[in-house]
Amino acid sequence: MEALYTVFYQQLNKTNTQFKRYLYKKINWDNRLISLLGARGSGKTTLLLQYIKENYGKAPQKTLYASLDHIWFSGKSLYELGKSFVQNGGELLVLDEVHKYATWSREIKNLYDGFPELKIVFTGSSILEISKGEADLSRRAVQYFLPGMSFREFLKCEKILDIEAYTLEQILTNHVEIAQNITSQIKILPLFSEYLQIGYYPYYLEGKESYLPKLAQTINAVLEFDLPTVEKIDFSSIDKVKKLLYIISTMVPFSPNITRLSQDVGVSRNSLLAYIHFLQKAQAIQTLQEKSKSFSTLTKPEKIYLGNTNLCYAFALSGKPDLGNIRETFFCNQLNVTETVEFSKETDFLINQKYHFEVGGKNKGREQIMGLPDAYLALDDLEIGFANKIPLWLFGLLY
Repeated sequence: MEALYTVFYQQLNKTNTQFKRYLYKKINWDNRLISLLGARGSGKTTLLLQYIKENYGKAPQKTLYASLDHIWFSGKSLYELGKSFVQNGGELLVLDEVHKYATWSREIKNLYDGFPELKIVFTGSSILEISKGEADLSRRAVQYFLPGMSFREFLKCEKILDIEAYTLEQILTNHVEIAQNITSQIKILPLFSEYLQIGYYPYYLEGKESYLPKLAQTINAVLEFDLPTVEKIDFSSIDKVKKLLYIISTMVPFSPNITRLSQDVGVSRNSLLAYIHFLQKAQAIQTLQEKSKSFSTLTKPEKIYLGNTNLCYAFALSGKPDLGNIRETFFCNQLNVTETVEFSKETDFLINQKYHFEVGGKNKGREQIMGLPDAYLALDDLEIGFANKIPLWLFGLLY
Protein backbone atom coordinates (compact mmCIF):
# COMPACT_ATOMS: atom_id res chain seq x y z
CA MET A 1 0.00 0.00 0.00
CA GLU A 2 2.96 2.30 0.59
CA ALA A 3 3.70 2.31 -3.15
CA LEU A 4 0.15 3.45 -3.86
CA TYR A 5 0.39 6.25 -1.32
CA THR A 6 3.65 7.45 -2.89
CA VAL A 7 1.99 7.76 -6.31
CA PHE A 8 -1.11 9.29 -4.72
CA TYR A 9 0.83 12.03 -2.92
CA GLN A 10 2.82 12.85 -6.05
CA GLN A 11 -0.37 13.30 -8.07
CA LEU A 12 -2.07 15.25 -5.30
CA ASN A 13 0.88 17.63 -5.05
CA LYS A 14 0.58 18.45 -8.78
CA THR A 15 -3.20 18.98 -8.67
CA ASN A 16 -4.36 22.54 -9.28
CA THR A 17 -7.63 23.51 -7.61
CA GLN A 18 -8.22 26.86 -9.31
CA PHE A 19 -10.45 25.62 -12.13
CA LYS A 20 -13.05 22.97 -11.32
CA ARG A 21 -15.47 21.26 -13.65
CA TYR A 22 -19.14 22.17 -13.23
CA LEU A 23 -19.96 18.74 -11.81
CA TYR A 24 -17.77 19.29 -8.74
CA LYS A 25 -20.53 21.26 -6.97
CA LYS A 26 -23.30 18.92 -8.07
CA ILE A 27 -21.91 15.73 -6.56
CA ASN A 28 -23.31 14.76 -3.17
CA TRP A 29 -20.06 13.65 -1.59
CA ASP A 30 -21.88 12.30 1.50
CA ASN A 31 -23.04 9.22 -0.41
CA ARG A 32 -21.30 6.00 0.58
CA LEU A 33 -20.83 4.81 -3.02
CA ILE A 34 -20.37 7.17 -5.95
CA SER A 35 -19.60 6.32 -9.56
CA LEU A 36 -18.20 8.93 -11.92
CA LEU A 37 -18.23 7.94 -15.56
CA GLY A 38 -17.00 9.88 -18.56
CA ALA A 39 -14.87 9.88 -21.67
CA ARG A 40 -11.09 9.74 -21.51
CA GLY A 41 -9.69 13.20 -20.92
CA SER A 42 -12.87 14.75 -19.52
CA GLY A 43 -11.20 15.48 -16.18
CA LYS A 44 -12.54 12.78 -13.86
CA THR A 45 -9.20 12.11 -12.12
CA THR A 46 -8.46 15.80 -11.60
CA LEU A 47 -11.94 16.40 -10.17
CA LEU A 48 -11.49 13.67 -7.56
CA LEU A 49 -7.99 14.77 -6.60
CA GLN A 50 -9.26 18.34 -6.23
CA TYR A 51 -11.94 17.15 -3.83
CA ILE A 52 -9.40 15.22 -1.75
CA LYS A 53 -6.97 18.13 -1.67
CA GLU A 54 -9.59 20.63 -0.56
CA ASN A 55 -11.28 18.39 2.00
CA TYR A 56 -8.52 16.14 3.33
CA GLY A 57 -5.34 18.19 2.94
CA LYS A 58 -2.10 17.70 1.03
CA ALA A 59 -1.00 14.47 2.74
CA PRO A 60 -4.18 12.80 3.99
CA GLN A 61 -3.99 9.52 5.87
CA LYS A 62 -7.74 8.84 5.93
CA THR A 63 -8.15 8.77 2.18
CA LEU A 64 -6.40 6.98 -0.67
CA TYR A 65 -6.56 7.44 -4.42
CA ALA A 66 -5.50 4.47 -6.56
CA SER A 67 -5.74 3.73 -10.27
CA LEU A 68 -6.68 0.11 -10.83
CA ASP A 69 -4.34 -0.22 -13.80
CA HIS A 70 -1.37 0.17 -11.41
CA ILE A 71 1.03 -2.78 -11.37
CA TRP A 72 0.39 -3.17 -7.60
CA PHE A 73 -2.91 -4.85 -8.46
CA SER A 74 -1.14 -7.56 -10.44
CA GLY A 75 -0.28 -9.26 -7.15
CA LYS A 76 -2.87 -7.88 -4.72
CA SER A 77 -6.65 -7.66 -4.82
CA LEU A 78 -8.84 -4.60 -4.54
CA TYR A 79 -10.67 -6.20 -1.64
CA GLU A 80 -7.37 -6.72 0.22
CA LEU A 81 -6.53 -3.06 -0.31
CA GLY A 82 -9.91 -1.87 0.97
CA LYS A 83 -9.85 -4.13 4.02
CA SER A 84 -6.35 -3.07 5.03
CA PHE A 85 -7.23 0.58 4.37
CA VAL A 86 -10.23 0.45 6.74
CA GLN A 87 -8.28 -1.43 9.40
CA ASN A 88 -5.73 1.39 9.37
CA GLY A 89 -8.35 4.08 9.87
CA GLY A 90 -9.19 4.84 6.23
CA GLU A 91 -12.47 6.59 5.45
CA LEU A 92 -12.53 7.47 1.74
CA LEU A 93 -11.24 5.15 -0.99
CA VAL A 94 -11.07 6.68 -4.48
CA LEU A 95 -10.65 4.15 -7.29
CA ASP A 96 -9.78 5.24 -10.82
CA GLU A 97 -10.13 3.32 -14.10
CA VAL A 98 -12.11 0.47 -12.54
CA HIS A 99 -12.95 -1.01 -15.95
CA LYS A 100 -9.31 -2.11 -16.20
CA TYR A 101 -9.71 -4.45 -13.22
CA ALA A 102 -11.62 -7.63 -14.08
CA THR A 103 -13.58 -8.20 -10.84
CA TRP A 104 -14.08 -4.56 -9.89
CA SER A 105 -17.85 -4.66 -9.39
CA ARG A 106 -17.89 -7.75 -7.16
CA GLU A 107 -15.05 -6.52 -4.94
CA ILE A 108 -16.48 -3.01 -4.61
CA LYS A 109 -19.82 -4.57 -3.63
CA ASN A 110 -18.06 -6.73 -1.01
CA LEU A 111 -16.27 -3.69 0.42
CA TYR A 112 -19.49 -1.67 0.44
CA ASP A 113 -21.43 -4.42 2.22
CA GLY A 114 -18.60 -5.45 4.58
CA PHE A 115 -17.41 -2.04 5.76
CA PRO A 116 -20.31 0.38 6.31
CA GLU A 117 -17.90 3.02 7.68
CA LEU A 118 -16.10 3.20 4.29
CA LYS A 119 -16.95 5.63 1.48
CA ILE A 120 -15.99 4.63 -2.04
CA VAL A 121 -15.81 6.77 -5.16
CA PHE A 122 -14.90 5.09 -8.43
CA THR A 123 -14.42 6.23 -12.01
CA GLY A 124 -14.72 4.39 -15.28
CA SER A 125 -15.02 4.76 -19.00
CA SER A 126 -18.18 6.28 -20.44
CA ILE A 127 -18.69 2.87 -22.06
CA LEU A 128 -19.11 1.24 -18.65
CA GLU A 129 -22.57 0.22 -17.46
CA ILE A 130 -22.39 -0.43 -13.73
CA SER A 131 -25.45 -2.68 -13.89
CA LYS A 132 -23.58 -5.09 -16.19
CA GLY A 133 -20.67 -6.04 -13.93
CA GLU A 134 -20.49 -9.29 -11.98
CA ALA A 135 -22.35 -7.45 -9.24
CA ASP A 136 -25.09 -4.97 -10.13
CA LEU A 137 -24.06 -1.76 -8.35
CA SER A 138 -26.82 0.38 -9.84
CA ARG A 139 -28.96 0.07 -6.70
CA ARG A 140 -26.07 0.99 -4.41
CA ALA A 141 -24.09 3.60 -6.30
CA VAL A 142 -25.14 7.17 -7.03
CA GLN A 143 -24.04 7.69 -10.60
CA TYR A 144 -22.72 10.87 -12.21
CA PHE A 145 -21.57 11.48 -15.76
CA LEU A 146 -18.89 14.01 -16.71
CA PRO A 147 -19.05 15.28 -20.30
CA GLY A 148 -16.43 17.46 -21.94
CA MET A 149 -16.28 21.16 -21.17
CA SER A 150 -19.03 23.57 -22.12
CA PHE A 151 -18.21 26.88 -23.80
CA ARG A 152 -18.89 28.53 -20.43
CA GLU A 153 -16.30 26.30 -18.74
CA PHE A 154 -13.80 27.02 -21.51
CA LEU A 155 -14.13 30.76 -20.87
CA LYS A 156 -13.61 30.14 -17.16
CA CYS A 157 -10.66 27.81 -17.74
CA GLU A 158 -9.04 30.45 -19.94
CA LYS A 159 -9.60 33.03 -17.16
CA ILE A 160 -11.55 35.21 -19.57
CA LEU A 161 -15.04 35.14 -18.03
CA ASP A 162 -16.44 33.49 -14.92
CA ILE A 163 -20.24 33.32 -14.92
CA GLU A 164 -22.82 30.89 -13.59
CA ALA A 165 -24.65 28.58 -15.98
CA TYR A 166 -28.02 29.62 -17.41
CA THR A 167 -31.07 27.41 -17.82
CA LEU A 168 -32.53 26.92 -21.28
CA GLU A 169 -35.63 28.87 -20.27
CA GLN A 170 -33.48 31.81 -19.12
CA ILE A 171 -31.72 31.86 -22.48
CA LEU A 172 -34.95 31.66 -24.47
CA THR A 173 -36.55 34.44 -22.41
CA ASN A 174 -33.61 36.78 -21.74
CA HIS A 175 -31.08 36.03 -24.49
CA VAL A 176 -30.77 39.65 -25.62
CA GLU A 177 -29.95 40.92 -22.13
CA ILE A 178 -27.55 38.02 -21.44
CA ALA A 179 -25.72 38.51 -24.74
CA GLN A 180 -25.46 42.29 -24.26
CA ASN A 181 -23.94 41.82 -20.82
CA ILE A 182 -21.32 39.34 -22.02
CA THR A 183 -20.39 41.02 -25.30
CA SER A 184 -19.89 44.32 -23.47
CA GLN A 185 -17.02 42.61 -21.63
CA ILE A 186 -15.35 40.39 -24.26
CA LYS A 187 -15.16 39.70 -28.00
CA ILE A 188 -17.17 36.51 -27.94
CA LEU A 189 -17.09 35.22 -31.54
CA PRO A 190 -13.30 34.60 -31.87
CA LEU A 191 -13.36 32.78 -28.52
CA PHE A 192 -16.31 30.68 -29.65
CA SER A 193 -14.48 29.76 -32.84
CA GLU A 194 -11.45 28.67 -30.80
CA TYR A 195 -13.60 26.57 -28.46
CA LEU A 196 -15.20 24.75 -31.36
CA GLN A 197 -11.75 23.63 -32.48
CA ILE A 198 -9.80 22.90 -29.28
CA GLY A 199 -11.84 23.61 -26.14
CA TYR A 200 -13.90 20.53 -25.34
CA TYR A 201 -11.44 18.48 -23.27
CA PRO A 202 -9.35 20.07 -20.49
CA TYR A 203 -6.12 18.47 -21.67
CA TYR A 204 -5.95 21.01 -24.50
CA LEU A 205 -4.06 23.01 -21.86
CA GLU A 206 -1.11 20.66 -22.30
CA GLY A 207 -0.56 22.22 -25.71
CA LYS A 208 -3.07 23.65 -28.17
CA GLU A 209 -0.96 22.81 -31.23
CA SER A 210 -0.71 19.11 -30.35
CA TYR A 211 -4.26 18.78 -29.03
CA LEU A 212 -6.09 17.56 -32.15
CA PRO A 213 -3.61 14.74 -32.92
CA LYS A 214 -3.82 13.73 -29.23
CA LEU A 215 -7.61 13.74 -29.43
CA ALA A 216 -7.55 11.38 -32.41
CA GLN A 217 -5.14 9.12 -30.49
CA THR A 218 -7.44 9.20 -27.46
CA ILE A 219 -10.42 8.01 -29.49
CA ASN A 220 -8.23 5.28 -30.96
CA ALA A 221 -7.21 4.19 -27.44
CA VAL A 222 -10.87 4.05 -26.36
CA LEU A 223 -11.70 1.77 -29.28
CA GLU A 224 -8.59 -0.43 -29.02
CA PHE A 225 -8.39 -0.81 -25.23
CA ASP A 226 -11.50 0.38 -23.37
CA LEU A 227 -14.08 -1.12 -25.71
CA PRO A 228 -12.75 -4.70 -25.76
CA THR A 229 -12.15 -4.54 -22.00
CA VAL A 230 -15.70 -3.48 -21.19
CA GLU A 231 -17.71 -5.14 -23.93
CA LYS A 232 -15.57 -8.27 -24.41
CA ILE A 233 -15.57 -8.00 -28.21
CA ASP A 234 -12.71 -9.35 -30.32
CA PHE A 235 -10.09 -7.30 -32.10
CA SER A 236 -11.41 -8.06 -35.58
CA SER A 237 -14.65 -6.40 -34.49
CA ILE A 238 -12.69 -3.39 -33.24
CA ASP A 239 -11.30 -2.88 -36.74
CA LYS A 240 -14.86 -2.81 -38.07
CA VAL A 241 -15.96 -0.34 -35.39
CA LYS A 242 -13.04 1.89 -36.42
CA LYS A 243 -14.05 1.57 -40.07
CA LEU A 244 -17.61 2.55 -39.15
CA LEU A 245 -16.37 5.62 -37.29
CA TYR A 246 -14.26 6.61 -40.29
CA ILE A 247 -17.25 6.31 -42.62
CA ILE A 248 -19.45 8.30 -40.23
CA SER A 249 -16.80 11.03 -39.89
CA THR A 250 -16.80 11.58 -43.66
CA MET A 251 -20.60 11.82 -43.91
CA VAL A 252 -21.96 13.56 -40.80
CA PRO A 253 -24.52 14.80 -40.21
CA PHE A 254 -26.55 12.15 -42.00
CA SER A 255 -29.55 9.87 -41.73
CA PRO A 256 -28.02 6.40 -41.95
CA ASN A 257 -29.08 3.79 -44.47
CA ILE A 258 -28.47 0.77 -42.26
CA THR A 259 -28.49 -1.77 -45.11
CA ARG A 260 -25.92 0.19 -47.13
CA LEU A 261 -23.82 0.96 -44.06
CA SER A 262 -23.83 -2.72 -43.05
CA GLN A 263 -22.52 -3.66 -46.49
CA ASP A 264 -19.81 -0.97 -46.39
CA VAL A 265 -18.57 -2.10 -42.97
CA GLY A 266 -19.03 -5.81 -43.69
CA VAL A 267 -21.26 -6.75 -40.75
CA SER A 268 -24.86 -7.74 -40.10
CA ARG A 269 -27.56 -5.18 -39.38
CA ASN A 270 -27.69 -6.08 -35.68
CA SER A 271 -23.89 -5.91 -35.35
CA LEU A 272 -23.85 -2.51 -37.05
CA LEU A 273 -26.50 -1.13 -34.70
CA ALA A 274 -24.54 -2.52 -31.74
CA TYR A 275 -21.38 -0.79 -33.05
CA ILE A 276 -23.26 2.50 -33.37
CA HIS A 277 -24.37 2.03 -29.76
CA PHE A 278 -20.74 1.40 -28.68
CA LEU A 279 -19.54 4.56 -30.44
CA GLN A 280 -22.28 6.61 -28.82
CA LYS A 281 -21.40 5.34 -25.34
CA ALA A 282 -17.74 6.12 -26.09
CA GLN A 283 -18.81 9.73 -26.83
CA ALA A 284 -17.36 9.40 -30.34
CA ILE A 285 -20.77 10.05 -31.93
CA GLN A 286 -24.19 11.44 -31.05
CA THR A 287 -27.44 9.98 -32.36
CA LEU A 288 -30.96 11.37 -32.61
CA GLN A 289 -34.19 9.42 -32.28
CA GLU A 290 -37.78 10.43 -32.94
CA LYS A 291 -39.73 11.10 -29.75
CA SER A 292 -42.25 8.38 -30.60
CA LYS A 293 -39.53 5.71 -30.70
CA SER A 294 -38.12 3.99 -27.63
CA PHE A 295 -34.35 3.84 -27.52
CA SER A 296 -32.54 0.51 -27.45
CA THR A 297 -29.26 -0.91 -28.71
CA LEU A 298 -30.97 -2.18 -31.86
CA THR A 299 -32.96 0.96 -32.70
CA LYS A 300 -31.95 2.68 -35.93
CA PRO A 301 -30.99 6.31 -35.26
CA GLU A 302 -32.62 8.98 -37.40
CA LYS A 303 -29.50 11.11 -37.52
CA ILE A 304 -25.82 10.81 -36.55
CA TYR A 305 -23.27 13.46 -35.59
CA LEU A 306 -19.74 13.22 -34.26
CA GLY A 307 -19.53 13.44 -30.47
CA ASN A 308 -18.27 17.03 -30.30
CA THR A 309 -16.95 19.74 -32.59
CA ASN A 310 -13.29 19.13 -31.69
CA LEU A 311 -13.65 15.66 -33.22
CA CYS A 312 -14.90 17.26 -36.44
CA TYR A 313 -11.57 19.09 -36.71
CA ALA A 314 -9.49 16.12 -35.53
CA PHE A 315 -11.02 13.84 -38.19
CA ALA A 316 -11.22 16.37 -41.04
CA LEU A 317 -8.70 15.30 -43.66
CA SER A 318 -8.75 18.73 -45.30
CA GLY A 319 -8.51 20.56 -41.99
CA LYS A 320 -11.76 22.39 -42.73
CA PRO A 321 -14.89 20.53 -41.65
CA ASP A 322 -18.28 21.58 -42.98
CA LEU A 323 -19.49 24.66 -41.12
CA GLY A 324 -23.12 23.55 -41.04
CA ASN A 325 -22.05 20.26 -39.48
CA ILE A 326 -19.98 22.12 -36.85
CA ARG A 327 -22.96 24.26 -35.86
CA GLU A 328 -25.40 21.38 -35.49
CA THR A 329 -22.83 19.20 -33.72
CA PHE A 330 -22.20 21.94 -31.16
CA PHE A 331 -25.90 22.54 -30.53
CA CYS A 332 -26.66 18.84 -30.11
CA ASN A 333 -23.61 18.26 -27.91
CA GLN A 334 -24.26 21.10 -25.49
CA LEU A 335 -28.01 20.59 -25.08
CA ASN A 336 -27.65 16.85 -24.62
CA VAL A 337 -26.13 17.46 -21.18
CA THR A 338 -29.09 19.30 -19.66
CA GLU A 339 -32.04 18.72 -21.99
CA THR A 340 -33.75 16.01 -24.04
CA VAL A 341 -32.66 16.29 -27.67
CA GLU A 342 -34.65 14.48 -30.35
CA PHE A 343 -35.01 14.25 -34.11
CA SER A 344 -37.66 16.44 -35.72
CA LYS A 345 -39.17 16.10 -39.19
CA GLU A 346 -40.03 19.81 -39.26
CA THR A 347 -36.77 21.36 -37.98
CA ASP A 348 -33.19 20.40 -37.09
CA PHE A 349 -33.95 19.54 -33.47
CA LEU A 350 -36.81 19.04 -31.03
CA ILE A 351 -35.85 19.94 -27.45
CA ASN A 352 -37.73 18.65 -24.39
CA GLN A 353 -40.54 17.53 -26.72
CA LYS A 354 -41.57 21.18 -26.94
CA TYR A 355 -39.07 23.57 -28.53
CA HIS A 356 -38.25 23.44 -32.25
CA PHE A 357 -34.83 24.69 -33.35
CA GLU A 358 -33.27 25.46 -36.69
CA VAL A 359 -29.50 25.95 -36.61
CA GLY A 360 -27.59 28.02 -39.17
CA GLY A 361 -25.68 31.17 -40.04
CA LYS A 362 -26.76 34.67 -39.05
CA ASN A 363 -28.61 35.24 -42.34
CA LYS A 364 -30.80 32.15 -42.05
CA GLY A 365 -34.48 33.01 -42.51
CA ARG A 366 -37.52 32.01 -40.50
CA GLU A 367 -39.19 30.03 -43.31
CA GLN A 368 -38.73 26.59 -41.73
CA ILE A 369 -40.15 27.60 -38.37
CA MET A 370 -43.11 29.64 -39.63
CA GLY A 371 -46.34 28.39 -38.07
CA LEU A 372 -44.58 26.24 -35.47
CA PRO A 373 -45.17 27.06 -31.79
CA ASP A 374 -42.13 27.51 -29.54
CA ALA A 375 -39.78 27.65 -32.51
CA TYR A 376 -36.38 29.37 -32.56
CA LEU A 377 -33.33 29.99 -34.72
CA ALA A 378 -29.89 29.28 -33.20
CA LEU A 379 -27.58 31.39 -35.36
CA ASP A 380 -23.81 31.44 -35.72
CA ASP A 381 -21.69 34.59 -36.28
CA LEU A 382 -24.21 36.59 -34.27
CA GLU A 383 -23.25 38.46 -31.11
CA ILE A 384 -26.73 39.59 -30.05
CA GLY A 385 -30.05 38.21 -31.23
CA PHE A 386 -33.58 39.50 -31.58
CA ALA A 387 -36.97 37.90 -30.78
CA ASN A 388 -36.67 34.20 -31.65
CA LYS A 389 -33.24 34.62 -33.30
CA ILE A 390 -30.70 33.53 -30.67
CA PRO A 391 -26.88 33.52 -30.96
CA LEU A 392 -25.61 29.95 -31.21
CA TRP A 393 -22.80 30.54 -28.69
CA LEU A 394 -25.32 31.21 -25.92
CA PHE A 395 -26.25 27.52 -25.89
CA GLY A 396 -22.75 26.83 -24.62
CA LEU A 397 -23.64 28.42 -21.27
CA LEU A 398 -26.04 25.69 -20.09
CA TYR A 399 -23.59 23.85 -17.79
